[in-house]
Amino acid sequence: MVALELCTLAVRHDELTKANIVAASLFGDGAAAIVLRAGDGGATRIETAGEKLWPDTLDIMGWTVDPEGFGVVFQRTIPDFVRDHVGPAVAEILARMQLTADDIDRFICHPGGAKVIAALERALALDQGTLDHERDVIAACGNMSAPTVLFVLERARAKGLPPRSLLTALGPGFTLSCVALRHAA
Repeated sequence: MVALELCTLAVRHDELTKANIVAASLFGDGAAAIVLRAGDGGATRIETAGEKLWPDTLDIMGWTVDPEGFGVVFQRTIPDFVRDHVGPAVAEILARMQLTADDIDRFICHPGGAKVIAALERALALDQGTLDHERDVIAACGNMSAPTVLFVLERARAKGLPPRSLLTALGPGFTLSCVALRHAA
């Protein structure tokens, strides 16, 4: 699977709004790939997956499209939304997976930025600083949109995955996707 984001293609030179300037400074191009295979189980396997889409949230994060290109929709309230809504959504997704937060040994999160990482730690009832790989990736690479979480996964794998991790990603519309990973020692 390859995740490729060319965020710089969305820079709008015709619309130098605050939102577009902030988006251009926060998001960069990136690519990541992961080999997935069916069958033998491997060292790490996808156990299950789930998603939550909040209705009527296109005004929080996303894109507008017009003849000149994409326009970013990027509200300053994203960290607040994450802090207030992601915890219950993760619990809901885990319940559908027949799991609880206590079953998760490590969260591997898409790090939207420093404020989003702090909001994720609060939402998931994690100690401040727990999402260390997320902070490292943001500091080293910035936010490359979709590929960023795979960079975090790569760092987590290099340090050694625990028996069960939950990979999470946030997306436009406002969406939360979760993938439970099982790792054999």
